[in-house]
Amino acid sequence: MTAYLRPQAGDPAEPGTPTSVDVTVDGRPVAAHAGQTVAAVLLANGRDTWRTTRVNERPRGIFCGIGACQDCLVTLNGLPDIRACQRTITSGDTITTQTGATLPTTPTSPTVSSPVRARVVEVVVVGAGPAGVAAALAAADAGAQVLVVDSGRAVGGQYNRQLPTEFAAQRPDRLQHEWKAFAEQRDRLADHPRITYLPDTSVWAIEGLRLWAQTGPADASGRQPFPIDALSVVLAAGAYDRVLPFPGWDLPGVYTAGAAQALAKGQRIAVGRKVLVAGTGPFLLPVAESLVGVGAHVVALLEANTLTTVRKGWSTDALVASSKLREAVGYGALLARHRIPLRHGWTVIAAHGADHVEAATIARLDSDWRPIRGSERRIEVDAICVGFGFTANLELAVSAGCTLTTGPDGGPAVAVDANQQTSTSGVFAAGELTGIGGAALSTAEGTLAGTTAAHHALTTPADHARATDARGDVERGRRFAVALARAYPVRDGWKSWSTADTLVCRCEEVTRGQVEAAAQERGLDDGRAMKLTSRAGLGMCQGRVCSRTVAALLAAPGEVPKPTMKRPIAVPVRLRDLANAEESPETVLDTMEEQ
Repeated sequence: MTAYLRPQAGDPAEPGTPTSVDVTVDGRPVAAHAGQTVAAVLLANGRDTWRTTRVNERPRGIFCGIGACQDCLVTLNGLPDIRACQRTITSGDTITTQTGATLPTTPTSPTVSSPVRARVVEVVVVGAGPAGVAAALAAADAGAQVLVVDSGRAVGGQYNRQLPTEFAAQRPDRLQHEWKAFAEQRDRLADHPRITYLPDTSVWAIEGLRLWAQTGPADASGRQPFPIDALSVVLAAGAYDRVLPFPGWDLPGVYTAGAAQALAKGQRIAVGRKVLVAGTGPFLLPVAESLVGVGAHVVALLEANTLTTVRKGWSTDALVASSKLREAVGYGALLARHRIPLRHGWTVIAAHGADHVEAATIARLDSDWRPIRGSERRIEVDAICVGFGFTANLELAVSAGCTLTTGPDGGPAVAVDANQQTSTSGVFAAGELTGIGGAALSTAEGTLAGTTAAHHALTTPADHARATDARGDVERGRRFAVALARAYPVRDGWKSWSTADTLVCRCEEVTRGQVEAAAQERGLDDGRAMKLTSRAGLGMCQGRVCSRTVAALLAAPGEVPKPTMKRPIAVPVRLRDLANAEESPETVLDTMEEQ
């Protein structure tokens, strides 16, 4: 176990001293502070695993860090299946290791005692990252009453993740790029008279223009479901890391790049002392920066694509490339200052260790990402952070009947028109949902989506000047997305990194060999059929981590994989809460003006 809490002394964010909170782990009191997540408490106290899998009782802890993978489930106050990375601690919490499939051991009382009224809203924005914040401000400026529904405790999403207010950081700006612009947007959203912000609120289903939500601590019992009826909906649910499987990738100590950054920026936790960062794409650079900021030693940053591939990709659009030059120079200086080697055309192909990562095997890749024989090297590390692009959170869009398309990176994305409207009338999409393209594109799409969603809801003539400006920004952002995909493609050679014994589905512990055997024996080429046959994707995360990998393994050479994205329940919701909702028909409709 090597994860640790960054000491206050020397921390560039200059955090204060949070209030101590009484918490026990497996019956023993541990040090904890207000604002910490359950995962942060466990990691800071020498625990990197606190769950075992249902099938083989393999140890699990943090992996994705943003609530998608379900690896970090823990039993809290007798209630199992709490995502440790999403739940903020409270005084008196009892944290217990969760072994296999666990049922509640004690009755749990509701954490939300008063009924939550349904709302009729002109514009509902789902998500408060760059796209969601921009959409909310644009819609409100256009005259609409706006409700922002967000699963986080504060606006910003993954890109502009903030430290908890309890940390009382004096210099939070040192952890963020473009902090001033974000802080201005954040404050304007908080003060806007036509915007209502609902934090700690998840939208778990959508039916037409009716959204079903729950408010309260993540995964708690008693989060009463309530409907929100909207005239327009802007989906800005973001994305999560794409990880490609290799032997040992399920070992504790292997994290997504996003998890490493989330723990560093949001909790000041370093995932290790000797950390390897590997994958493809410019996102790896700020991840390395965040790790350095919490005192970790980044032993290497491995970019799977060759420098030639990266240069050719960016050179397809000289204007886009030049706009990112200053940022690239800054990261280059950071790597040089901390003596972090950047190796193009290299990646990690195996992780080694008994119950935790102890070493990694890295290798040089050919142009198709196949390891070059004889180039393999074994290096000692205690944490590995991997990321090969992103996969969009498409559950709500699929449930709303939105048509999907293929994004510039080859992944599934929501199809939108010139106004960011999907194929479903009144439903708009912005940000990573429409194709992975970065924060600037997300902001531009959010501005356009919010503007047009407001005019759709209010049935007023569109503000052509505002929409035209936003479309120009969107066009420039999409040029960046195309160049990004060309500079950092994912090649099919990644399939050679794994063996028949390599896990593909982390939840159900289904191996690549089992997936391929099922496909061959039954002639399957459909992700849903594969789920029902092999159980790959049938576990707690419902295929969020593995469905794209399974689809790629089933696809013929040159074929675009089609992962299963249909999940009627978008995020975890407890059956007892649904049952209680059925017993309480006296839902009261409310309008924004009456709140």
